[in-house]
Amino acid sequence: MSVLVNSIVMLGMLVVVPAGLRLTGAAELDRIRRLWPLFAVPGAVSLWLPRGTAATALALCYALGTALLALHAPHRLLRSPSRSAAPAEIALLTALVTPSVAALALVAERSGHTLFGFGLGILALTVPHFHFAGFAAALVAGLVCRVADSAAGRFAALSVPLGTLLVLIGYFIGDWAELAGAAVLTAGMWTVALLTWRSVRTGQRDRITRTLLAVSSAVLAVTMVLALSWALGEAAGIPHPSLTWMAATHGLGNALGFALCSVLAWQRLRDRTDPVERPTP
Repeated sequence: MSVLVNSIVMLGMLVVVPAGLRLTGAAELDRIRRLWPLFAVPGAVSLWLPRGTAATALALCYALGTALLALHAPHRLLRSPSRSAAPAEIALLTALVTPSVAALALVAERSGHTLFGFGLGILALTVPHFHFAGFAAALVAGLVCRVADSAAGRFAALSVPLGTLLVLIGYFIGDWAELAGAAVLTAGMWTVALLTWRSVRTGQRDRITRTLLAVSSAVLAVTMVLALSWALGEAAGIPHPSLTWMAATHGLGNALGFALCSVLAWQRLRDRTDPVERPTP
């Protein structure tokens, strides 16, 4: 499972995050996006080294990059306080912060130390979770909200960050709290999938873009059922998929089918002058 998880994390570090930063349309993120390989490549290398000093040092390099990214969140809040409560903006702020949570777990796991009582296995899975259920999910929810400016769009942009936060809190409180977070996150992601299918995909003349959006929507419909079933099984003590099986289905599906297809589709939309409104900073 470690090979699969490491490969998924590398995709998040090297492809999804920098591509996602370009989609924000925020000029102040251009510099960190250009510098991102200087942080992400050492982080990716750390995944394949034995736990110890070298792996920890490289993971710390990645953590520095995510910290610099996270610092843009308070800067945006201070620059435009009136806009900070907008659902799409909340989703973007969440996307800026969540990679630092993943990096913190990565540093602890690569050093071979538990963190807040969580074992190395859970920490290793936290890294991809906050790259995809954190960064990618919040980013796409915000982009969808900008295009589908409706009650459903605002719900998606708010529920995805809230669900991610509740899942994080559930790590500390217990399985039932984590289940509540998974339920909120699932509702938000299903809304993202529905709006992507109905509002974003509809009317696209480019077949590749339509296909990428369709795949991302369909994959979310399935993978979030798996996430919910796993959280319910953990909380209620009923049979549920193993972590290995979840990584091979839910994790791989979200990484390739949702996150990668989404950023590729939105990049194609951004590069065109029509038919979808370009994201604004």
